[in-house]
Amino acid sequence: MASSQSSQSSECCIRQEEDMWTSLDLPVLQLLCPLYQDKKLTKLVPILLQKYQNKKSITKWEMQNNVEPRHRRDFSLLFKAICECMCLAFGIDVQEVDSTRKKYVLMPILGLTYNGILGDDFQSISKINLLVVILIVIFWKGNLISEVDLRELLRRREMLPERKRFVIGEPWEFITKDLVQLQYLEYRQVPHSDPAHYEFLWGPRTHAETSKMKVLEHLAKVNRRDPRSYTHLYAEALREEQEAAQSCAMGQ
Repeated sequence: MASSQSSQSSECCIRQEEDMWTSLDLPVLQLLCPLYQDKKLTKLVPILLQKYQNKKSITKWEMQNNVEPRHRRDFSLLFKAICECMCLAFGIDVQEVDSTRKKYVLMPILGLTYNGILGDDFQSISKINLLVVILIVIFWKGNLISEVDLRELLRRREMLPERKRFVIGEPWEFITKDLVQLQYLEYRQVPHSDPAHYEFLWGPRTHAETSKMKVLEHLAKVNRRDPRSYTHLYAEALREEQEAAQSCAMGQ
C-alpha cells in the first residue's frame, strides 16, 4: 500500500509539473510582487533602484524622508514591505551594513544589473519587473518562448486589475528592440518555419549576469516552494552549474 501511495504521489507531482510547462496561469508569470504598486512605496522604490544602479548605500533616515509623514510612524512595517518588494519584484536584497547609522546597501540576488533600463520615471520599475517575468517564463518553458505565447502573456497582464500600474508605453517595442539591443533577449526566426515564426531566448547579457539556478531559486521564493520541487528545472540548473564549475577548473 505504501508503495502504491508513493507511486501515486510521484505521478501526481509529474502531472503538476507537466501542467506548469504548458500553462501561463500562475500569478508569478503575470505579476511577481503587487507590493511595489502600494502607493506608500511609489516614491521610495525608484530611489532604491537608483541607489542600486549607482552602487550607493542608503540610510533609514533617507528612506523615511521619502514616504509621507503619516506613514513614518509605522515605518518598521513599511520597511519590511519594501524589502520584500525589492526581493520578489526585482531580485534585489536590502542588507544592513551599519547598525549604528542604520545604513543599507542593495545587493543583487538574481545578478541582473538592469543597466540601460533604469531611469527616473515609474516606467523603469514596470520594465524591470516585466524583464524578470520574461526571463523566468523562458526558462520555465524550455529555454525559449514563442512570439505568440509572449504576446499572450502581455495580454494577460493587461487584464489584471492592477494593469494601470504597468506603465510601459509600448511594451512590445520595449521587448523586441530595447531588451534585444541590451542583449537581455535574443529574438530569432524559428528554424525552417514557413511562414516565418519567431521566438525569444535568453540573450548573452542574461547568461553573463545570472544563471538558471539563480532564476529558479527566485521563482521558488516567489511561490514559497523548495527549488528542488521543480524537478526538471532543478536538474537542468544543477547541470549548468556543474558544467560551469568543470569549465572553470579546466581553465585554471
